[in-house]
Amino acid sequence: MSDDGERSTPGKGLVQGLAVTLKTMTQRSTTQQYPDVEPELPPRSRGVIALLEENCTVCMLCARECPDWCIYIDSHKEEVVVPGAARSRQRNVLDRFDIDFSLCMYCGICIEVCPFDALHWTPEFEYAETDVLDLLHSKDRLGEWMRTVPPPPAHDVLGEPSKEEATAARKAAGPGAATAAKTARPAARPPARAAEPGEPEQER
Repeated sequence: MSDDGERSTPGKGLVQGLAVTLKTMTQRSTTQQYPDVEPELPPRSRGVIALLEENCTVCMLCARECPDWCIYIDSHKEEVVVPGAARSRQRNVLDRFDIDFSLCMYCGICIEVCPFDALHWTPEFEYAETDVLDLLHSKDRLGEWMRTVPPPPAHDVLGEPSKEEATAARKAAGPGAATAAKTARPAARPPARAAEPGEPEQER
């Protein structure tokens, strides 16, 4: 019996399943000759995560937002003497940055929350190991993946410039220079329509 109470035809499901099988048998199969031929991956494929160490400020956002808690970060502070300053400053120095890919679920949250673009996706996926402990990648190994990071897509020429480009253009132009907002001409108003007999005149 079906959900609506009607009696179904015996063997109907079997016939439908065989129809799908026969349809698939008539189509030409496409076999990826991997690993002899490298697959053509989409440009935004999620493979392994790369680390650009000089961009990391040890803000810990990636480790706190990771739902799997697979990012381990250690650091220390060191004094930086600034010439002419009243006192020295402190900065964080990254000692350890490990990602355990045996726990990572490749959600990409760590890359999205990083405010300084220290983490990047790479399409590289051939990093399988015979020992699960070897899937813990240190900062040195994560830095080696940076060579596989694809370049960013070109900016749309018809789109608006980024905030960084607009700021650099204003600094290069100097103070008091005309900007796009200042030089934009107001839209011309359409001419007023002549009033019909007995119709009040429009305000100008």
